[in-house]
Amino acid sequence: MLRQVELIEKVKSYDPFVEEELLNKAYVYSMKAHGKQKRASGAPYFSHPLEVAGILADYKFDSKTIITALLHDVVEDTSRDLKDIKVNFGNEISYLVDGVTKLSKFEGRSAKSNQAENFRKLLLATSKDIRVLLVKLADRLHNMRTIAHIKDKEKRKKISFETLEIYAPLAERLGMQEVRTELDDLSFSVIEPEIRDSIVQRLNLLRQQDEDVLQQTIKKIQDLLNEKKINAQIFGREKKPYSIWKKMKVKSVNFSQLSDIMGFTILLEKKDECYNVLGLLHQKYSYVPGRFKDYISTPKPNGYQSLHTTLIGPINRRIEIQIRTFKMNDQADLGVAAHWIYKENLNKNDGKQFKGLRQILDILDQSKEPEEFLEHTKLQMYSDQVFVFTPSGDLISLPKGAMPLDFAFSVHTDIGINCMGVKINNSIKPLYTKLKNGDQVEILTSNENVISPKWLELSITGKARACIKRYLHVREDEELKILGKEIIINQFKNQKIRFSDENLKTILNNFNLENNEDLFLKVGNGELIPSKIILSLFPEKKLVESNDKIILLNEVKEKRKNKTSVLLKGLTPGMSVHYANCCNPIPGDSVIAFISHGKGLMIHLDNCEEIKSMKISKSKMINVRWENFEHKRKNFVAKMNVIIKNKIGSLGSLSSIIGKSMSNIRNLKITDRNNDFFKLDVEIDVKNLEHFNKVLVSLRTSEFIENVSRL
Repeated sequence: MLRQVELIEKVKSYDPFVEEELLNKAYVYSMKAHGKQKRASGAPYFSHPLEVAGILADYKFDSKTIITALLHDVVEDTSRDLKDIKVNFGNEISYLVDGVTKLSKFEGRSAKSNQAENFRKLLLATSKDIRVLLVKLADRLHNMRTIAHIKDKEKRKKISFETLEIYAPLAERLGMQEVRTELDDLSFSVIEPEIRDSIVQRLNLLRQQDEDVLQQTIKKIQDLLNEKKINAQIFGREKKPYSIWKKMKVKSVNFSQLSDIMGFTILLEKKDECYNVLGLLHQKYSYVPGRFKDYISTPKPNGYQSLHTTLIGPINRRIEIQIRTFKMNDQADLGVAAHWIYKENLNKNDGKQFKGLRQILDILDQSKEPEEFLEHTKLQMYSDQVFVFTPSGDLISLPKGAMPLDFAFSVHTDIGINCMGVKINNSIKPLYTKLKNGDQVEILTSNENVISPKWLELSITGKARACIKRYLHVREDEELKILGKEIIINQFKNQKIRFSDENLKTILNNFNLENNEDLFLKVGNGELIPSKIILSLFPEKKLVESNDKIILLNEVKEKRKNKTSVLLKGLTPGMSVHYANCCNPIPGDSVIAFISHGKGLMIHLDNCEEIKSMKISKSKMINVRWENFEHKRKNFVAKMNVIIKNKIGSLGSLSSIIGKSMSNIRNLKITDRNNDFFKLDVEIDVKNLEHFNKVLVSLRTSEFIENVSRL
């Protein structure tokens, strides 16, 4: 355990502006606050914040970061509070300590929800001061170094999974590769100890076998550079166990089949020398096509810069080489910490200046729920990059597999929301096109918003998905208000009650609601049943059973033919109106609906077996009918059972008939097969019941089809 004087001297060795008095005060304050508390290892608890401070001092961080490390568990684990921290150490340190302090656990909230809330709080604080995250990473690093002392195996695994999924990728986002690598390896040793031990043994054996090869390769490259009078430092490096394991899984190969376990790094003084050395190596040795990457001209989002190439090296073996300057190498290993070492102008109070982290922080503004934020953040962190260009030549980095909507939202939220199409390399392309390195992407926009739930299938970045979900939430609420208002009006008419401002005020008061919009929303999403509203006005009233219908009408502007009908316009399938997958109702079917809590209107066939088994209250059931149906949803799914002859051409005939009927096969499953017949379950797209019946009639005329019926 570091002694007080050792910690102070360590900080003084690199920081001429060290706040020695405040450091001493924090050391004593934390030691007294933690008192006789013990770690799982039996060591004094104070040893933990002291080690965290030592880790950060190794990276040469400023005094306030070290002080925060000493105090980071005081509020969470002792009787001291933030007010006391503020009085003794000031507002800045109080903010940093609060940022790394976990929220109190809320009763009734799941462990995942608590985790998500704490992660969100951490990143909110980080967005204003990057040092919050630096302390948290050092805290997690020391906890992982001592994790063996936790007796509960499942708890060790849970902590390790969280480290692997959240904290290690965050370290990489800050460019702190040393921390990322150690967190990965420590987590891997807990989650898959046998596999890691096996890889370590193979690495040790390989190291012994290839020691001569390593030295020969370094000498050959060094001689080549000496001839050209280029001063360089060359060293060999090997991939870490977790990195090897990931590559084995991705490539589905065993250890012996990996060709790039060993690699070489060449360090130079100037950037121009990096390109000169690359040219020399490519002239001397054959390079592997498709393996060159220039991260100097196009740095990674975390600031990493280097040239990467793969050669058939001096002893005729494939080798991976990285070429960069000494300063770039510090950035590669230390990331954000390198800014402190080089004393560069760094605004510590703005986490958003770090591009790799900014992509995560942008999601904070869009995600509605903490669990959703955590999900989107993981998506964003676990991604390789693809680089594309705007029409003006600006470079945009996106995760591999990104599509045009991801690009649109990365440029600006408004461009994403108003996207109606895309040009890629001057050609119109569909929105499901995956972007490739070097693509020039132009987003076509429209003032008429066309955003829909399907967009979630056309995007992969956390920011795009969070923006889309947020917009859909807002629009869904607006649609549910329309639905709720129509239901209330219709219920009042049916019960012969006047729909007046006076009655509405009474209802709002009875249910403690702020305004009419809140009332309509709660009825539309199923939180409030219309019959309860009536009874709140007239407790003694006998309710007349409703014979009203809801007309499923979208774009048609016709007068209501039935005065008690509820006219619904502008409702979107998948948002405020849902068509049940169990029975797949289509326009023309006899249908029934109920208000589902939090979802809106659920439409079923009136003879649906599943809805019978659900035992839904009559007060929630609504009779519905299709009238003059013109829906934004052009196609509905219809399911059918087909018995087809086991002959050559049978399936072709089935497909041809469905296509000629202006339909499309969405899914096909063989459920039974013998020498004479196939039994198939087929899903097709249809416009309405009339269209579906025409398809069935056409199929029944085929010589290949024995029988066809609706499922």
